[in-house]
Amino acid sequence: MSQIETLPPRRSPLVFLVPLIIFGALAIVFGIGLFSGDASKIPSALVGRVAPAITLAPLEGLQRDGQPVPAFGNADLAKGRATLVNVFASWCAPCRVEHPVLVGLAETDAVKQGKIALVGMNYKDEAENARRFLGALGNPFSAVGVDRSGRSAIEWGVYGVPETFVIGPDGRILDKHVGPLDQAAAAKLLARALKAR
Repeated sequence: MSQIETLPPRRSPLVFLVPLIIFGALAIVFGIGLFSGDASKIPSALVGRVAPAITLAPLEGLQRDGQPVPAFGNADLAKGRATLVNVFASWCAPCRVEHPVLVGLAETDAVKQGKIALVGMNYKDEAENARRFLGALGNPFSAVGVDRSGRSAIEWGVYGVPETFVIGPDGRILDKHVGPLDQAAAAKLLARALKAR
């Protein structure tokens, strides 16, 4: 009796292209979603809610007008006026880009007259570097709290620095801007803060 060898059926060369085609299609879909949206419009589940508990230490050695710059906490955010909270770091290149806009915000009548507070949350930074950053570019903040571990920023839903929050007079988060502020974005946040008074 002779044995007949059976060969496996031949696969079409197109079968090997199917995973490549699927991968390519997914890459295109994700790419469109990634690059077509406005990163500053990332939704925040915290908008409309009371800002998460925060107790930050002051930035050691930072002074303004010869006085130590204080830190801030939730009690400072619910004092009957709106507050703009900017999350920044000295190592963050976009923070340098937006910094002149923050300095300009500090010069607005609303901030100078105390109708709106402008405070900074220094994120995962070395104190000396943060002081040097604010010393070289100007300190627009009336208070600067240090979030050395990044825990507070995580609880606030920060995706990355810089980010800016509008906190209402009752301590609720009213708005959030992701990424560096430009003049238009700063004007929008300022208007939102003024409306909340």
